[in-house]
Order: sequence, then structure tokens, then C-alpha cells
Amino acid sequence: MRIDAYNAVNAVYNSTKPVKKVNSEKKASKDDTLEISQFGKELHVAKKAISETEDIRIDKVEAIKKQMQEGTYYVSDEALAEKILDNFVRGI
Repeated sequence: MRIDAYNAVNAVYNSTKPVKKVNSEKKASKDDTLEISQFGKELHVAKKAISETEDIRIDKVEAIKKQMQEGTYYVSDEALAEKILDNFVRGI
């Protein structure tokens, strides 16, 4: 271990050089403005509407459950095959 290198580094860290203070106070400009575009406003409204809606539409689920219990629920073979293929292609 090189003690002389340690002493040199230690001397640098322990030096008592005067520290220059930086004036961190900045006055805010009265000319600063923020303007949100119309697209940004519409996007905010859309995101808010989506966040407030339920993920599951209970009314549709209840209607399908009722049809299944009564034996009247029908899904065409083509629609079922199309959904299966879509999910397969997407890797779900």
C-alpha cells in the first residue's frame, strides 16, 4: 500500500481553500407561461374518461350469464374461430 499517495489525496480533501458561494436566489420571470395545446386538453379528457369507466361491463356479463343459463346463448362458429386465430397470431 502506498501511504504517500494516500497522504497526497488526503491533503487535497482536507485543504482549507475558501469556498465561493453561489447566489442561488433567482427571481421568477413574470413572462414565463405555459400553454397546453388543444390536443393535449382532449387527451387529458379522454384519459380521465377511461380511468373512470369500469373494466368489466356488468350489464353485458349478467345478460350473457342469463342467456347461458337459459340455453339461448349462441356464438357463431366463424366468430369463435376468428377470435381463436386472432389470439394465436398475437401470441396470447
